[in-house]
Amino acid sequence: MENKMFCYQCQETAGCKGCTQAGVCGKKPEVARMQDLLVYVTKGLSCVAVRLREEGKEVSEEVNHLVTVNLFTTITNANFDLDAIAAKVTETLTVKRDLLAQLENKDNLPEAAAWDGERSSYEGQAVLVGVLATKDEDVRSLRELITYGLKGLAAYTKHANALLKEDGEVDHFIQRALAATLDDTKSVDDLVALTLETGRYGVQGMADLDAANTSAYGNPEITQVDLGVRENPGILVSGHDLKDLEMLLEQTKGTGIDIYTHSEMLPAHYYPFFKKYEHFAGNYGNAWWKQKEEFKHFNGPILMTTNCIVPPDESYKDRLWTTGAAGYPGCRHIDAAYGEIKDFSALIEQAKTCPSPEEIEQGVIVGGFAHEQVFALADKVVDAVKSGAIRKFVVMAGCDGRQKSRSYYTEFAEKLPKDTVILTAGCAKYRYNKLNLGDIGGIPRVLDAGQCNDSYSLALIALKLKEVFGLEDVNDLPIAYNIAWYEQKAVIVLLALLSLGVKNIHLGPTLPAFLSPNVADVLVRNFGIAGITNVEDDFEIFGIEA
Repeated sequence: MENKMFCYQCQETAGCKGCTQAGVCGKKPEVARMQDLLVYVTKGLSCVAVRLREEGKEVSEEVNHLVTVNLFTTITNANFDLDAIAAKVTETLTVKRDLLAQLENKDNLPEAAAWDGERSSYEGQAVLVGVLATKDEDVRSLRELITYGLKGLAAYTKHANALLKEDGEVDHFIQRALAATLDDTKSVDDLVALTLETGRYGVQGMADLDAANTSAYGNPEITQVDLGVRENPGILVSGHDLKDLEMLLEQTKGTGIDIYTHSEMLPAHYYPFFKKYEHFAGNYGNAWWKQKEEFKHFNGPILMTTNCIVPPDESYKDRLWTTGAAGYPGCRHIDAAYGEIKDFSALIEQAKTCPSPEEIEQGVIVGGFAHEQVFALADKVVDAVKSGAIRKFVVMAGCDGRQKSRSYYTEFAEKLPKDTVILTAGCAKYRYNKLNLGDIGGIPRVLDAGQCNDSYSLALIALKLKEVFGLEDVNDLPIAYNIAWYEQKAVIVLLALLSLGVKNIHLGPTLPAFLSPNVADVLVRNFGIAGITNVEDDFEIFGIEA
C-alpha cells in the first residue's frame, strides 16, 4: 500500500495545507486511512438510520452511541490504534447490515450505505474515500467543515451519554447531517445552511452536556487548585471525561493513592461533588502538548480519558492507559458500556508500585467561573462596567498547541490594560492562567469557565450581559473574541457562536486549512471572521487601548 494520506482537520496540519506523509500529531498514514474509512462507514450507517426513521421505524440508542463514539475516535490526538479503529469499522458494518435488512426502500442509497467489505479490503477502500474524494474544492470545504463540527458535537454528546443524558434530537441531526455530506445534489448554499444548522445543534449539545455535568456534580464554584504534589503515589487523569474521574476516585478511596488532574481535566476541581474526596490532590502540569516532558516526572500511571494524546515517550509508555474513544498501540485500554462501572483495579495496582510524583511547580490557580458563578457576581460585574473599572472583556477560549506562534496569546494577555477581563475556557488558558494579572475590585482578570465545552458558559454570560444592559444585539457588548483553535471541538464551538449571532471573531494562530478561499470569504463577509496579526495591531482592531 502506497504511503498515502491526506488530513487537514487540525490547526497544526503541515504547512497549513495538509499532512500527506504522516500526521504532525504523530498519526501514521495507515491510521489516517483507517480513520477515513471509519468516517465513511459511519456516514453510510447514518444514511440507513435516516431512511429507517423516514419509514417510521425505530433506531436504537446503541446505534446513536456507535455513531458518536466513531466520530470521537477520529478526532485529532484521540486514537492512534490501527487495530482498534479497524474493529470499529467491522462493528459499524455489522450494525449497518442488520439495519439494512429492516429497510424496505433501498433505492438510491449512496455507496457508503451499501459498501460491506471484509477486513482484507479495508485498506483499498480507505484510499478511495478520504477527504480528496470530493473533487469540487468548495463542496469539499463545506462537507469537511460540517463533518468536523459534527465530530466536536459527537464528543460532547458522548460525555453527556456517559452521564446517562440522551438527546435523540441531537443524535438524529448528527446522522442526518452526516448523510447530507454524501448527497451530491446538495448545493453550496444548501451546505452553508447545514453548516449554520450544525452550529445551532452545537448549542443544544453543549447545553445537554452542561445540564448533565451540573446535575451530577453541581454548579462550578470559585476554587483554588493546588499545583504542587503530595507524598503518596499518584494517578494522573487527562482528557475531559468527568464520569471516568468519578469512577476512579471512588475506586481509589482508602488506597493511599492520590488523584491529580492534567490539562482539560483541571476544571473538575471546580465542581462541588469532587471536593468530598480527600485524595483528590490538585493539578499537575500544563496543556496537552507538554506531556512528553512532564509525564516522565509524574512517576505514576496516567489515564487518558479522551483525545489529547501525544505519542508517548518510552520513559512512561508502560504507565499510559486509555479508555473510551482514546487509544494508543501498546498501551492498555479499559472500557465498559454506558451505565456500567469501569474496572480500574489493574491501573490502581500499578500505581501502588510507583514512587510519588516529582514536583514540577508550586502554588495555586483559581477557576470555577462558569455561568452560574458569574451570574452570582453579576451585580458586582455590572457595577464595575458602569463605573468604568471594567472597560472590556476579551473571550480567549479554545485550544493550546505546540507552535511557537502561540506565544502571541501570552503576550496578548500580558499587555492587556488592567481594566480588561479575560473570559476563558479550554486548554488555551494555559498560555496565561498562571500569570499574575491581578483583579479588578476583587474580580479576577482571568475568569476560567472550564473545559472547551464550557465555552457554552461564555455564550450564556454574554447573553446575560446583553439582557442586563438592555441591548438589542450581543455584538454591542464591550466584548472582543480572540479564539485559539486546534481541533474539531473548537470547530463546533465556533459554529455555535456564529449560530448565536456573534460576529467579528478572530481565529488563530492560523485560519483552518480546510476553508477554501470562497468558503472563507463567506465567513468573512457574513460573520466578520478574521485571523490574527500581532498584538499591537489586533488591540487597535478590537478597540483596546493599551
